[in-house]
Amino acid sequence: MLVAKLRYKPLSMLPSLPLDPLDSCQSQAPLLLVADDEFLLRQLIRRAMEVDGYQVVEASSGTQCLELCQQNLPDLILLDALMPGMNGFDCCSQLKRAFGERCPPVFMITKLDDPESVDRAFAAGATDYITKPIHWPVFRQRVRQVLQNKHTIAQLKQQWNQERLRVQNLQFFQQELQRANLLLHHLAMSDELTHLANARAVDLYLHQQWEQLIRDQSPLSLILADIDNFEQYNDTFGQQAGNACLVKIASALTQEIKRYSDLVARYEGEKFAVILPHTDLAGARQVAQQLQARVRVLAITTSKEVVSSPTEIITLSFGVSCLRPEPNRSPQELVAAAKQALYAAKVQGCDRIVAVEAEVTVS
Repeated sequence: MLVAKLRYKPLSMLPSLPLDPLDSCQSQAPLLLVADDEFLLRQLIRRAMEVDGYQVVEASSGTQCLELCQQNLPDLILLDALMPGMNGFDCCSQLKRAFGERCPPVFMITKLDDPESVDRAFAAGATDYITKPIHWPVFRQRVRQVLQNKHTIAQLKQQWNQERLRVQNLQFFQQELQRANLLLHHLAMSDELTHLANARAVDLYLHQQWEQLIRDQSPLSLILADIDNFEQYNDTFGQQAGNACLVKIASALTQEIKRYSDLVARYEGEKFAVILPHTDLAGARQVAQQLQARVRVLAITTSKEVVSSPTEIITLSFGVSCLRPEPNRSPQELVAAAKQALYAAKVQGCDRIVAVEAEVTVS
C-alpha cells in the first residue's frame, strides 16, 4: 500500500481533544500500541494520540506487536490488517488466545471495507474496525470512548471483587460467630472436669424429652448415682486423686450407656445422672445394675494399705425413678423421686440400688 494514496488531514488542523476525567484520575496516561508496517502512518497516529495525552509505542509487524504485549500489555492496540508476514487478523487471534480476558481492546485499521474483511476482523476478536483513510475526529472519539469503557469495566470489576470479598468476609465472620456460639453453648452445657453434660444440660434435656414423650405416651426414667464415701476418699488421697476418680467413673458410665437418646451427666459434685427416654422402671433398674458392675470392675481402692480388702473399693449408690410424662405433671417430679430413691439407697448402706415409680418403692 502506498502512503501517497491515503488522504490524511494535517494534524495542525485537528483541535486538541482532552482526556476523559476517568482517565485523568489514573496514575499515568493510557498506553497505546500502534502496529503498522507503514512508518508514516505510525507517526501520524502517534502524533495524534500524543496530542490527546496518550502514551504510544510502535510495532512494525504482527510478530513485534505480540512481543511488545508480552513485555508490557497496553491499554489499546491499533492494528493494521494488512502487514507482511503475520497479518493483523492472525495477530489479533493470537492476542486473544495469549491473553484471554486480559487482552486489551483491538482496533483493526485497514483500507479493506468489504463485508468479508469486516466479518473476519470481528471473528478474530477485534473491538472496532477503522477504514483508511482515517477520519481523525471520529477515530479520536472512538479511541476515547473505548478507553472510557475499559476504565469503567475495570472499576466495576474492582467494585464487584471488593463486594464479593466483603460478602466472603461477612460469611466467614458469621460462620465464626456460629462456631463461637456453639462453643459457648457446649461450654455452658458441659462439665469442665469430666466433659460430660452438666446439671443445666440435664434440666434442658429432661424438659425436651418430657414434651416428646407426652406425644409418644412413653415412659421416662432417671438414674441418680452418688459415689459412696467420696469425701473420705478425697481426705485420704487428696483432691487430685479425687478428680482422677471422677474422670474414671465418668468414662465407665459413658462406655456402658449405648443408646444415642440416653444422656450421661455429672449432676453435682460426686453425683451423676443418666436420662433414659422410652425406658420403664425395670429397664432403668437393669441399666443401674450394669453401671454398678462397671464401676466395681474399676476396682478403685479406698485404702492406702499395700494389700487391701476386695471390699475396699469405690462403689456407687443409685436412685432410680420412672414416670410416664403427662401435661399436668412436671419433670421435677421425676427428679424428686430419683433423689428420694437415692437417699433411701444411702440409708440402706453403700453400693445399693433403689427404684421408685409413683408411690410404689422396689428395693
